[in-house]
Amino acid sequence: MITMPLTTPQLCRMGVVMEPDPSNPHEVEGVLNPGVARGPDGQLYLLPRLVAAGNYSRIGLARVLFDRRGDPAGVERLGAVLEPRAPYELHPHGGGVEDPRVTYVAARRRYVMTYTALGPAGPRIALAISRDLFRWRRIGLARFAPYHGVDLGALDNKDALFFPEPVPAPDGRPALALIHRPHFLTIPPGLDEPRPSMWISYAPLADVVASGRAVFGQHHLLAAPRQGWERLKVGGGTPPVRTREGWLVLYHGVSGHLADGLHRQQVRYCAGLLLLDPQDPRRVLYRGARSILSPLTAAERLGVVPGVVFPEGLDLRADGTLDVYYGMADSRIGVARATLADLLALAPAQAA
Repeated sequence: MITMPLTTPQLCRMGVVMEPDPSNPHEVEGVLNPGVARGPDGQLYLLPRLVAAGNYSRIGLARVLFDRRGDPAGVERLGAVLEPRAPYELHPHGGGVEDPRVTYVAARRRYVMTYTALGPAGPRIALAISRDLFRWRRIGLARFAPYHGVDLGALDNKDALFFPEPVPAPDGRPALALIHRPHFLTIPPGLDEPRPSMWISYAPLADVVASGRAVFGQHHLLAAPRQGWERLKVGGGTPPVRTREGWLVLYHGVSGHLADGLHRQQVRYCAGLLLLDPQDPRRVLYRGARSILSPLTAAERLGVVPGVVFPEGLDLRADGTLDVYYGMADSRIGVARATLADLLALAPAQAA
């Protein structure tokens, strides 16, 4: 595959790894935004969003194929693993299961998928678990404690990222942590940021073990729009990766204009870098002022939604190479490569 340097020399585009199959009705409107994980067999799998006519989305499974150099060169399609069936995934005009992120929780030997369920009330965060990436069991919609009287479970919410291991909650207890992006209709007391932003919430591990249910609370605003390339909103990208310096997270930022129902043609999605404190992930150690990936190639600028790069999955190899799998213009899937050392060199251990 052709390697093309990005605006920052630490990353290289590897090219398109998956495009829609025009003969497959499940893919006629695009393949995009994949979850990524190594299976129990050591193979790398994509869980892409497959979009049929009418924006009806399923979650598929594909094995990544590599060339002699070890570069991703294509995929072997293995069908769909999740499609809209639950009431919270369906609405009178269709429905969808969208934009999966997959985290392997080693302590439980389980894969956890967060995805967007497009049901009658709008987009909500849903969860599913698996032992092998092939068979998934729905857990249901994510549950949230109120925030200053606001029911977060009643808000549109997307872009959820699950930490692969417990982290300390603000109250000091070990907890499951979730990054997500609630869309507040009215701004709660004490919050002065109206734009959609990244939040982090916690479910104390002891409570989960005792009840078998995760209720996320102790909500904290993690990152709001700051730079011009993320002026409209920011949201989660790839699940957190633990490094010696902290939790590495790629996220997306949106700029452009939202008006007259034509916002899909007037926005630009880019990717940025966060490094979170390993002991208190509410604390941002580093946040890049510039995006590390922006829509430049024809495959990223032209498609169902032009001008979009949308990272959702990482493959970290033993040699420190990091492959980022991302949606391109809501139409296809690409790969960009970095080394973990180079990304961390961009993120000195200092407060943002």
